[in-house]
Amino acid sequence: MASELCKTISEAKLERHMNLFLNYRNLHHFPLELLKDEGLQYLERLYMKRNSLTTLPENLAQKLPNLVELYLHSNNIVVVPEAIGSLVKLQFLDLSDNALEVVCPEIGRLRSLRHLRLANNQLKYLPADLGRSRELQYVYVDNNIYLKGLPSYLYNKVIGCSGCGSPVQTSEAKLLSFSSGQLTVFLPAEVKSIGTHADPVLPLQEMAMRTLHNTYCGFLKDLQLLTPISLPRSLSELLRCPLGHCHRCSQPMFTIVYPKLFPLRETPMAGLHQGRTSISFVAYCCSTQCLQTFDLLS
Repeated sequence: MASELCKTISEAKLERHMNLFLNYRNLHHFPLELLKDEGLQYLERLYMKRNSLTTLPENLAQKLPNLVELYLHSNNIVVVPEAIGSLVKLQFLDLSDNALEVVCPEIGRLRSLRHLRLANNQLKYLPADLGRSRELQYVYVDNNIYLKGLPSYLYNKVIGCSGCGSPVQTSEAKLLSFSSGQLTVFLPAEVKSIGTHADPVLPLQEMAMRTLHNTYCGFLKDLQLLTPISLPRSLSELLRCPLGHCHRCSQPMFTIVYPKLFPLRETPMAGLHQGRTSISFVAYCCSTQCLQTFDLLS
């Protein structure tokens, strides 16, 4: 089997194949042959369905830079590395039927991604910025039973969310949650605190981070000008990667969000799902003002 796999990949390299089929190979690790030397620079579609992969390599984008479609249905993937955000040409990503509990924010920043499949995983929340890209049109998260909230950016997308939502589990208490009436949703792990109408003043750290971000991005256009001495490493890394952007005004947010829930059953989309899901859209706002003025339908 190993020799056959090497032969298949070698032929793909030599003949500059655009499609590579590695389904049903009982693979437990990403094949090293795919990552040797310059990788497969011409490959556009990689099929690795129904294997036993648990993660993806950090240098995937470096070795497969022209990847347009990636099929990883029915593996045992627990973590997707942040490096996946460097697959700038990726348009279709299928991670259905894996063991994902978290989706890294970088997936939401894939600028060419049009079609994302995350059904039948163990997700409890989605990145706050997922759907912010206009390119992303199709998102399927069906049968993630612990998933209760969809970022409001997804409202005008084609979504599949049947079978989502379940009673609160005590094991989920480590995640921050937000309740409105009888609805409770879990928020991305990056969120450090939750603001409400009663908190009109931002925490000092959040105010400082937003000011620094606006200064360096708005005028200098280059966060690399911040030397390691300028800020502690933890804050410097946070500055380069906000936890999300305000769904009302696009202001970057770093530690705190002001969430607002819109039950799917109360939106025009309710008829599409026919009561098969218990889920809400979540607007992540940056202030009490945006919280008060955000409207899902506007």
